[in-house]
Amino acid sequence: MFGKRSEGEAAEARRAPPPAAEGAPIATRPQPASPPVEGNRKPAASPPAAADPAGTQRPSSKPMKGLDQLRAAQNPTAQIVREQSDYYHATKTTIFNALLNTIDLSQLAQLDLKSAAEEIKDIVAELVAIKNVQMSVAETEHLVQDIINDVLGYGPLEPLLARDDIADVMVNGAGRVFIEVGGKVQLTNVRFRDNAQLMNICQRIVSQVGRRVDESSPICDARLPDGSRVNVIAPPLALDGPTLTIRKFKKDKLTMKDLVDFNSISPEGARVLGVIGACRCNIVISGGTGSGKTTLLNTMTAFIDPTERVITCEDAAELQLQQPHVVRLETRPPNLEGQGMITMRDLVKNCLRMRPERIIVGEVRGPEAFDLLQAMNTGHDGSMGTLHANSPREAISRIESMITMGGYGLPSKTIREMITGSIDVIIQAARLRDGSRRITHITEVVGLEGDVIVTQDLFVYEMTGEDEHGRVLGKFRSTGIARPRFWDRARYYGLERELAEALDAAE
Repeated sequence: MFGKRSEGEAAEARRAPPPAAEGAPIATRPQPASPPVEGNRKPAASPPAAADPAGTQRPSSKPMKGLDQLRAAQNPTAQIVREQSDYYHATKTTIFNALLNTIDLSQLAQLDLKSAAEEIKDIVAELVAIKNVQMSVAETEHLVQDIINDVLGYGPLEPLLARDDIADVMVNGAGRVFIEVGGKVQLTNVRFRDNAQLMNICQRIVSQVGRRVDESSPICDARLPDGSRVNVIAPPLALDGPTLTIRKFKKDKLTMKDLVDFNSISPEGARVLGVIGACRCNIVISGGTGSGKTTLLNTMTAFIDPTERVITCEDAAELQLQQPHVVRLETRPPNLEGQGMITMRDLVKNCLRMRPERIIVGEVRGPEAFDLLQAMNTGHDGSMGTLHANSPREAISRIESMITMGGYGLPSKTIREMITGSIDVIIQAARLRDGSRRITHITEVVGLEGDVIVTQDLFVYEMTGEDEHGRVLGKFRSTGIARPRFWDRARYYGLERELAEALDAAE
């Protein structure tokens, strides 16, 4: 078989099972302690225990602290799970070490993923039989799959990455893995063998996009093949072990209809957003962390005409445009000598020489805001970008601040004239206290009166309370603007009637 040592070496390895973790034997399952017996008196009979379908022992009554208390609050059987997990991880470590002594990794690397997984599965099954592991068939299958993930994939993270309902995975060292589901953060029972395994997984992720993370370069942004955003910060900056944060994106790209079904926007508001995207308004999407800005930006790009040339600029490529004529650009960090860095501003400036029809900036963080405004105001209508802000008014202030950070020395009124001449619509996204995400404002930039930028809301979301389950209640309301500023632009693209019907239906 490929991937294994020679037949003689493999036979010898089977006759003399490989040592595990410095020769330590397979750990035994935790056994419940016997109750103390006073003198010759028999212990009092305890009431019959409730049926336990899992066949596990009751958890001990010893006090739990820290993580155990948090797990117990989320899962009443947390202590049982922890005891089972100790045995499982000890067994997994032993089998994994034995696998490394048996398998030939150089030949395994020459196989495709499916063949390599089958090879590892066969060898692990043999080792489990040799070691006489005390596990059920289901546990053994789980063990085999975990070891395959360790060798070929992302280890304990694989089951989490496969779940489409998880929005974020947060690894705080080898023993603490949190996830966000439905807008709420919760602790999982997933853990790594040690910080060395976690660091190995981090290096495997970032190496796929040509980046590296170690003590000399302890901070790194990267992405997974599906576009999920990854951030790694390693020791010595992270004191409790490597910290890995993954912002996942759904495998199926969301559409505006999906946002309506999720009650993130009203049907009338969705129609107005469709007109805004199709008639090439310049759009800024603002919101806090985790509010759904990138998802909304992906949704808005669905209204771009397939014949348009679109260029995207991102720190870590995560946009999923479906148009045929798309050029994707990504920034680059400096190398070990501190050279070769390509910033977002460099990409945006270079875009202007690439004959784009629309420029999309994944996230505006600094002086590149000036170059984006210039692009919006010089014939690249329909450009889009996202930034962090808590309201449309604050988004305008942040753009002004970011331009000032560039050291241009422009008067405030000149910057505000640029903003009003470039940005047509600001879409505000927010994550509410119950974890739901809403589009709270569709606001257009009207103009400048004196030194003040004038805006007007087309749609707003008003919270009215919450139900018995703690879910926020509210409604989307039209402000009654019958003729927005981009009306003439909509008429130019033949969308005047669609816009009028949407606004009339909203009233």
